[in-house]
Amino acid sequence: MTWKIQSNSIPQPAFPYSGYLAVAMFASPYVHVYPWFLGFGAKYSNPAVLPGGNARDVKFHPSGKDIAVAHGSSPRVAAYKWFNGFGAKYSNPAVLPTGNANSVAFRPSGDDIAVAHESSPYVTAYPWSSSGFGTKYSNPSTLPTGIGNGVAFSPSGNDIAVAHSTTPFISVYPWSSGFGTKYSDPATLPSGNGQCVTFNPSGTAIVIGDGGADRIAAYPWSSGFGTKYANPVSPLPAPALSVAFSPDGTTVAMVHQGPLGVSTISVFSWSGSGFGTLYSDPATIPAGQGYGVTFSPDGSTIAVAHNSSPYVSAYPWSASGFGVKYADPTTLPGGSSRGVDFSPQIL
Repeated sequence: MTWKIQSNSIPQPAFPYSGYLAVAMFASPYVHVYPWFLGFGAKYSNPAVLPGGNARDVKFHPSGKDIAVAHGSSPRVAAYKWFNGFGAKYSNPAVLPTGNANSVAFRPSGDDIAVAHESSPYVTAYPWSSSGFGTKYSNPSTLPTGIGNGVAFSPSGNDIAVAHSTTPFISVYPWSSGFGTKYSDPATLPSGNGQCVTFNPSGTAIVIGDGGADRIAAYPWSSGFGTKYANPVSPLPAPALSVAFSPDGTTVAMVHQGPLGVSTISVFSWSGSGFGTLYSDPATIPAGQGYGVTFSPDGSTIAVAHNSSPYVSAYPWSASGFGVKYADPTTLPGGSSRGVDFSPQIL
């Protein structure tokens, strides 16, 4: 059986988000998951078979029934059944990603999974079903040119984007049971290393974390790149390492290394014209360098993975911006956190 679940078809009830928050980290057991309802609950037991090494990203399946972790060391991607806790680990794919995995993404329909990693071909994708990994798809005919740092499917599932370490720093392909012919590069490239990538919820824009002077690069998207949006009026203090849109598409958040006294997270309003006003920093800023950011499916909460204790921070979010930081989890991640993801709403 193959999952066929459109992420935008999941109804969102009026009561506050209730689900799970997963954190990937650079310390055993490499992944923590907490129940979430207006704050952290008690951490779930670790999986019986841990990921193989330092975890860099974590994603729930659109159905909420599976969870995948991108990590260092073989097999580089680990996936588990999920139902109010970790179930059995799925068998490893027959053909493993060829280098340490930096990012993982499920297609919104739930029937494919992709991994960005450090060695050629830099991105590897598989069919996904309730049996786990299928036979690896053929590599794209035009590979990303360097280390794959981020991977994302468009909301329609018809495109797949890879942020990578060398020029042109971003590669996007049509997707239909495999990679199509690479789209033309944007006329104005990101200014440096592609750190991460995401599409807005309507699929009309694509944003890349930029390791160069611009820190962030954003473009209109419609089966190809439009003219690059102007950079934010309030420039970022450091390259964006993770980017996320709010579910309604009116806000875009990014995390980065904040110089001393500067926040590790920047959130801007977003419209069809691109970046808008910078929101005020939270009263309690995440500690250290920010590596991951995500919104809850109802947009009421924003969570950040970062490299100093408490390693994960979460805040109420509204049109007014950040609320008062939620209390830290009772059991903190054991080390630097690199990825964070909310599950779909529990109905």
